[in-house]
Amino acid sequence: MKIAVLAVQGAFIEHEQKLKKLGASCVELRKAEDLKQSYDGLILPGGESTVQGKLLRELGMFNTLRDQILSGLPVLATCAGMILLADHIEGDPTVHFQTMPVTVRRNAYGRQLGSFHTVHDLKGLGEIPMTFIRAPYISQAADDVEVLAAVDGHIVAVRCKNQTALAFHPELDESDALHQQFLAQCKNA
Repeated sequence: MKIAVLAVQGAFIEHEQKLKKLGASCVELRKAEDLKQSYDGLILPGGESTVQGKLLRELGMFNTLRDQILSGLPVLATCAGMILLADHIEGDPTVHFQTMPVTVRRNAYGRQLGSFHTVHDLKGLGEIPMTFIRAPYISQAADDVEVLAAVDGHIVAVRCKNQTALAFHPELDESDALHQQFLAQCKNA
C-alpha cells in the first residue's frame, strides 16, 4: 500500500516513519508532477496551514489534490491539515480545500506555550494519547460530520465520508492506532 504525504512544509517525516513502521510505502508530494503517481491515501500533516495553502497553489497542486479528495481518496489530516480541509476558519476569510463542512478555530489553545498532552477517548479506538501543539479545534460541524473526540468540550477529531481530521498530532505519540485505522480505511476504499 502506498500513502502520499504532503511534504511542502510541516511535520510530514514523523507520519512517514509511522507508516513505514506499519508496512506502508510513502510518496512525498512536493510538486505537481508528484501527483501523477498512484497512491491509496493522503496525509495532510501539521505545520502552518497558511504557508501550506499558499505553496499548494503556487506549485500547481491545489486543484488536483482537491479533486482527489472530492473523488473519495482517503485523507488523514492533522492540525494544519484539518484547517486545509475546513469550509470555514473563524475570523479568517482565507479558506483552502473546503471539502469538510466544519468551522475551525485556528490556534484555539493559544501559542506554543498553550501546547499540551492528554489521554482521551476516541470513538472506535478507546483511550489514546493526544498531543496538541498550537492546535485548532472545530467550533461547528455539519450534521453529516461524525464527532470522534472532544476534549474539554471542544471537538478535536471528526470524520466525514473519506476524510478524518484531527486537531492533535498522532504521529508524535507512541500509539500507532490512528495510523493503523487509516491504513485499514485505505485498504477498504
